[in-house]
Amino acid sequence: QVQLVESGGGLVEAGGSLRLSCVASGRTFSRNALGWFRQAPGKERESVAVISWGRGITYYADSVKGRFTISRDNAKNTWYLQMNSLKPEDTGVYYCAADLLGGTYYDPREYAYWGQGTQVTVSS
Repeated sequence: QVQLVESGGGLVEAGGSLRLSCVASGRTFSRNALGWFRQAPGKERESVAVISWGRGITYYADSVKGRFTISRDNAKNTWYLQMNSLKPEDTGVYYCAADLLGGTYYDPREYAYWGQGTQVTVSS
C-alpha cells in the first residue's frame, strides 16, 4: 500500500519560513516526478512546485518563484518544500503528490498518489 505523509506545516508570521517534508512508503519514486500543491479555502487545488526525476528539473508557480524551493532525496524516498518569505496568501493546505501520469505537470489530475495534506497558515 502506497502512502505519502506530509509534515512541517504550522502557523508562521509573514516573512517567516517553513520546511515541508513528504515521506513515501510502499514503493519508490526515484524515477517519477514529484510535486507540491496547495488549496486555499474556496479555491481549487493549484500547483506550487514540481521536480522531475533524473536531472531534477524544477518548475514553480509564478507566485512562489524566488521564495520556495523543491528538492528530493531519492535515498530516503522523501521530497521537500522550503518556503521562505511567506505571505498570508500562501495560507492553505499543502499536499505532496507523486507519479506524474501525463505531460501536464501542473494539473493535479495527472498525479497518481497524494498525501493527506498539512495546514500552512501565515499571519499578517
